[in-house]
Amino acid sequence: MSIPPVRPEHASPPRAPVSAPHPCRLPPRRRGPRRELRRDLYAAGAAAALFALAALIGHLLYDFEVLRLRWPPLYARWLPHAGPGTPAALVLASLTVAHGPELARRLPWRRLLLAAWGGAMAWSWSLALVDGWDRGAARRLTTKYEYLRSVDDVHDVGATLRTFTDHILMDSPGNWPAHVAGHPPGALLTFVGLDRIGLGGGAWAAAWCVTTGASAAVAVLMALRVLCDEGTARRAAPFLVLAPSAVWMGVSADGYFTAVAAWAVALLALSATGAVRAPRAAALGSGVLFGWLVYLSYGLTLMAVVALAVLAVARTARPVPYVLLGAAPWAIAFTAAGFWWYEGYTTLVERYYQGAAGVRPYAYYVWANLAAQVLTVGLATVAGLRRAAAGPGRRHRALVVLLAGAVCAALVADLSGMSKAETERIWLPFTLWLLPAAALLPGPGRRWWLAAQAAVALAVNHLLITGW
Repeated sequence: MSIPPVRPEHASPPRAPVSAPHPCRLPPRRRGPRRELRRDLYAAGAAAALFALAALIGHLLYDFEVLRLRWPPLYARWLPHAGPGTPAALVLASLTVAHGPELARRLPWRRLLLAAWGGAMAWSWSLALVDGWDRGAARRLTTKYEYLRSVDDVHDVGATLRTFTDHILMDSPGNWPAHVAGHPPGALLTFVGLDRIGLGGGAWAAAWCVTTGASAAVAVLMALRVLCDEGTARRAAPFLVLAPSAVWMGVSADGYFTAVAAWAVALLALSATGAVRAPRAAALGSGVLFGWLVYLSYGLTLMAVVALAVLAVARTARPVPYVLLGAAPWAIAFTAAGFWWYEGYTTLVERYYQGAAGVRPYAYYVWANLAAQVLTVGLATVAGLRRAAAGPGRRHRALVVLLAGAVCAALVADLSGMSKAETERIWLPFTLWLLPAAALLPGPGRRWWLAAQAAVALAVNHLLITGW
């Protein structure tokens, strides 16, 4: 009679037999960092190719009389140059690339907001001064198309509002310049107000647009913090400071419009998430800014899409009545004064097609407009959007919803046919909300992507003279 051997207590239990892998079944493939980086580079390369294709087709298949652009798809002309802003821009870009991500990670929150505002303002000014003080700043808003040309024509605000629509069409007596006619009277009245308090002229107008426009970076950071998380906001901060869109933010009235839109969205986010002590007051403030926004630019009614994205992230509609209440006084005041918004818009559509839009081909601009945004948002944003589309997971779902709202707003504007060219400037309020996509990029290569953003802005501003 044999006795079975006793297994020691410390011995491991017998292992189950491991079946050999099926010869036709491949092991699951994991997404490694290098593979994701390659996909980011492919996306950036495809975006650059799209812009190159738009430029090539624009130069070869069309002429100036059709596109009404000297360097399609941008409203610009080729003129390599440098200026007093060149050294400042190079130094600022180098310092931000070297130290920006670390400062964004370590600075106390309030100091980070101030640093973002100051950095964005310095970046806008340095790029504007690449063209020189007169051409890049002081005379930028005094051309025959701009608002300042009509400031002296406003002697009575009430009379101006009552007759504003009468001067929109090109064949009307005393017709407005292109930018005045193309916007509701709030834009003109802003510069009239600056003039009346002693801040008249191109230099003060430039300072107003750059200072307010740069504050939009702060508004986006505040919204990201409450809708996503503070880490996402901090990772996005250097990309908001060193944005290629600063080429068009300074100096342009659309930079001012961008700031109004950004703060309206930020206040809505603070209210919707309950991140402030008085959420109803924040919602009212948001409504006041949204109400003013639609009297600055007809097209910025599409910021409602971004607002809906904010409410979707917060999963609430509680601020909506207070937003409408805050916006209502503007509609009442302008209508009572004699300016009916819808009449102004329909008259503008007629004026729009009396000019260049009646010639510019929709078939080209419907995709070339998107190609132009490659230079506005930069290659880092393109790579970030690629990651967002690939599904970054639950942690970044709120950011993806915000990005989707901005993309949808721009696409609606594009398909409308009311944005033929100059979208690198006109769409700034939408594309601003695409810049945080760069927060999805991994840390090790973030400085390289930030350097790419700066390189795009520096190349555009030193090779082209942009205008509007």
